[in-house]
Amino acid sequence: MNVSAIIKLSVSMAIFGSIGFFTIHTGVPALELVFIRCICATLFIGGVWLATGGHRTEKWAKKEVLRTFICGFFIVLNWVFLFKAFEEMSISIAISIYNIAPIFVLIFGALFLKEKMTVRALLATLTCFIGSIFIIGLNNFISLSEFMQSGFVWALLAALFYAFTMLTSRTITNLSSYALTYVQTAVGIVMLLPFVDFSLFEGLTTTNWLYILGTGFIHTGFVYYLFFDSIRSLSTILVSVLVFVDPVVAILLDMLFLDFMPSLLQTVGILLVFGGIIYTVYIPKPRVTSRE
Repeated sequence: MNVSAIIKLSVSMAIFGSIGFFTIHTGVPALELVFIRCICATLFIGGVWLATGGHRTEKWAKKEVLRTFICGFFIVLNWVFLFKAFEEMSISIAISIYNIAPIFVLIFGALFLKEKMTVRALLATLTCFIGSIFIIGLNNFISLSEFMQSGFVWALLAALFYAFTMLTSRTITNLSSYALTYVQTAVGIVMLLPFVDFSLFEGLTTTNWLYILGTGFIHTGFVYYLFFDSIRSLSTILVSVLVFVDPVVAILLDMLFLDFMPSLLQTVGILLVFGGIIYTVYIPKPRVTSRE
């Protein structure tokens, strides 16, 4: 077990759990916010990449570069859909639906990467999934039409493209985390530039810009460097469970700063999520028997 990679992924997910809190204070719509994030992350990662001299030792393979472009396409759509969900529903509910992504990862991992689906993996992920369902609180929606218009579709699409991002990035092994993140965020700039409404940035306050730059440099540049640097060293199963740190942090921030108080069912959900994480990370050593 790569302890360093586990710590990096856990830290990145913990920081990412605060992104909803930052997003609602930026004062700009989803697409424009993602565009600025891509610019900030490209500058941050590019600067570190150049400063460390890593750009001189990169091994550029055509297949990996193509996969990186595809991964960048997936991750940018993931961000746009997630921020759209934040605009339509509460942070806690949106981020919980978003964390259905590990279910997609395990399914796609078994189908396309030929990874085994063990009973342990299914049990841990099912526990986390049930915990997320409790956190969502489906009883908040009176009818199916209201449920569908609440941002559920945006959050589900964000989860789907997050799963695509994780699986695609795991097939990229030669490029450094700097190169990987730099190319992906650069792809985002090119993708979104034709659709950005620059007039929406007029009249923003200093506080708005601080939150915008925070989502760019911290939640995008720093977090995604940690994310991509760690998941290539971990199994899909372990990654699938550790990402559940994200909704727990999001709910705690809702409680501390946005006066959100979880119900008994949501509290049980948080405990189930942590239980699934601990169950996966702590793998007891098998007993060794010998014959004389």
